Formats: sequence, structure tokens, C-alpha cells
Amino acid sequence: MRRFIDLADCSREQVRALLALARALEHEPQPTALAGKVLGLLFMNPSLRTLASFQAAMARLGGSSFVISPGSGSWQLEQRSGIVMDGAAAEHVREGLPVLASYCDALGIRQFAEGKDLDADLADARFLAMAALVDKPLINLESAATHPCQALADWKTLDELEVAQHGKLVLAWAYHPRALPLAVPAAVLQMAALRGMQVTVLRPEGFALPGAIMQKARDAAAHTGGHVRETADRHEALADADVLYVKEWASTACYGDAAADAAARESHRDWCVSEQWFEGARRDCRLMHCLPVRRNVAIREELLDGSRAIVRRQAYNRLPVQMAVLYRLLKQTSEARA
Repeated sequence: MRRFIDLADCSREQVRALLALARALEHEPQPTALAGKVLGLLFMNPSLRTLASFQAAMARLGGSSFVISPGSGSWQLEQRSGIVMDGAAAEHVREGLPVLASYCDALGIRQFAEGKDLDADLADARFLAMAALVDKPLINLESAATHPCQALADWKTLDELEVAQHGKLVLAWAYHPRALPLAVPAAVLQMAALRGMQVTVLRPEGFALPGAIMQKARDAAAHTGGHVRETADRHEALADADVLYVKEWASTACYGDAAADAAARESHRDWCVSEQWFEGARRDCRLMHCLPVRRNVAIREELLDGSRAIVRRQAYNRLPVQMAVLYRLLKQTSEARA
């Protein structure tokens, strides 16, 4: 394995092997496995869990890491091609990324969606342009189109809770005052379909996930015995659900139009998840969210503090799954070459 870019690049068997490795490293740490190895982390956008968990994962395997946040302690990076660089950015990614890659054994990049052109964001144009400049093992720390590390941690969490392979997962839109990216909902949908789950996307009109994301998940489900559908009917969606995965995202009906998006979401402030949402779901239906989450905006705080919520477990699982990814990229790959 040279790159971990999209969970869709992996078969279900490959994902299960990664999860088995994550469990092994979690219970039997190998504190010298990556001794002498260096991980570079380039964050074009803010982070808490992804940043901290990757640094911790590398340290627990005996390696080291460095973090670059352009414009905050380092030069701002320009990404556009053909640009006259007479603005704030002092360096272009075409010089900056190869230099960073030369200092490390693997590089992780976080590059959010620009939120202006839906087709360009779905194509992951900016992330893939940067990835093409890197000749070292590469990790997607969240791009415009997907967040594979979050999806892998979510799969591990579902396995730990013994949620059935073909259980029912509802991916529900929730209110947020701003238009948020599609990466996490796309990754969660792909993960659940690849796992073989019965997935319902619950969202208000105007917030349907793009057809390309839905079709990609349906293609995965076709090979795993899963099923993917969508609805705006909350009660019907939650009937017999095993998991309610809550996530906020932008209006796809007016993508890139900030004023239209704000107007569209303003009428859906009641899409703040409360205990009432679980009427008709299984008694032990769990609540998931990738974090960060705005309390009493997307989810009521009594739910987040209650027994249904497993958001902290999800966040913790970022550490072991990322240990597995790093081990596979830097230890097993080098051993295979030897």
C-alpha cells in the first residue's frame, strides 16, 4: 500500500485486514516499529482530532512528525496554476510540496472543499493536484470528496459495538449555521455500503447528496449485500434503525451560492437531533457524529451526554486505525520491498 486516499480504493477484505491490524496494534503496541521514520502533516485547514491522533499514532510507533499550517508559522501556499503571485502567498505548492516530501517518509495532506464548484469538489481537483506532486506514501487527512481515516474509525466503532454487518444505519442531515463540506457524509455512506449495511440518507429537500456520491455507494453495496436509499421522512427513516449517524452539509441544490444556501437552511433549524428522533428506532440505537459538533444546534446536549452517544469512542478510534495505516505504509511496505 503506497497511498491511503479513499476507502473506495480498498476492497472489503482489505479494510478488514487494516482493522485487524489496528486491533493488534491497539492491544500489543510496537513502540519501535517506525523508529527513525518521519511523518509530515500539511494542514491547509484547521484540525483537532486528525492532527493530534496522527501525531500520537506516529509517536506510539516510535516515529516522529512535523506539522505545517500554511500562513500560521510558515509561508502561505498558492495552489492555482498560471497565477501571477503578487498577493499574500509567498510560495507555490509546486515548489513547497516536493520539498516537504523530501524531508519525510510519508506525507499527509488536509485540503477542504472550496465550496464554489460542486463538480470540481466532487472530482477532488485541488487535493489530487497536490497529490501528483508527492512521490512518497500519501495519506488523505480529509479532502473535498472524502475523509477515509474517519470512515475507517467509524467501521471499527461499529464492529466493537457488534452492530450487524447488514444492520440499518441512518445518515441524517442536521442544521448548522454555515454550509459544511460533503467529505464526511460521502465517506460515511461509502463505509456503510462497503460494510454491507442497509443505509438510509435522511435529509430535507434541497440537501440531497449528489448523484455521484449516491451511485458510488450503491455500486459498493451491490457487491456486499447492502442497500442505499434516501428520504425526507424522519419517522420512516428511523424505523428499526441500529445507528443514527448525524452530519451537517451544504445545500446541493444551490451549491456555491452562500445567500441561497443560508436561506435554504434557515427553514430547517428544527433539524436538531433530540431523543424524539429515536421513536421507532431500536431501543439500543446509537448516536454517531464525527465531531466537532455544535451542541443544541445540530444535536441536543442531553443526547451527547447520554448513553446513546458514542462520539468519544469514534474519536478515540482514530488513533488505532491511523496506527494501522502508518504501519502498513511505512513498515510492511518497506519490508515487502526488502
